[in-house]
Amino acid sequence: MKRAKTHLTNKKINIQNLERHVSSWKSEGLSICFTNGCFDLLHVGHVTYLNEAAKYADILLVGVNSDRSVKALEKSPERPINVEDSRAKVVAGLESVDYVVIFDEDTPEALIKKLNPNVLVKGGDYDPNETNAAHPKYIVGRDTVLKNGGLVKIIELVEGFSTTSLVNKMKR
Repeated sequence: MKRAKTHLTNKKINIQNLERHVSSWKSEGLSICFTNGCFDLLHVGHVTYLNEAAKYADILLVGVNSDRSVKALEKSPERPINVEDSRAKVVAGLESVDYVVIFDEDTPEALIKKLNPNVLVKGGDYDPNETNAAHPKYIVGRDTVLKNGGLVKIIELVEGFSTTSLVNKMKR
């Protein structure tokens, strides 16, 4: 029971409005899928991943790391390449994505607790069975979603595509 797609300009939303929408959607019996990422240089791996994630629920919500949050991940001093508003708008431009919210925390844990999605999706570089929060393959929000009866799903990575490899290729 997929809802009608939202116009691009309305897809980027703040957390307070998103919480209200989620409450309404859940009361209508709609399921919510959440995923997150930096989405700095959108590539075919991201598009494939988000298209697959959308299949797990009626509504796909995407959390995009703020510029400060990306820097905290210490990917590289030059990152992010694109500012948060641009990254969020590019992700929102994908048909499979229903709403995008920018989060400023180091992890999406607080956002996941607020939204309480039915499904949490991460890429194949994570392990849904990893319970040690300090482990790099641990899925932030996993325990919250499972405790509330939700599912954690993994989508395999598209080989040969990563933002880091694109950045390295551009430096050559």
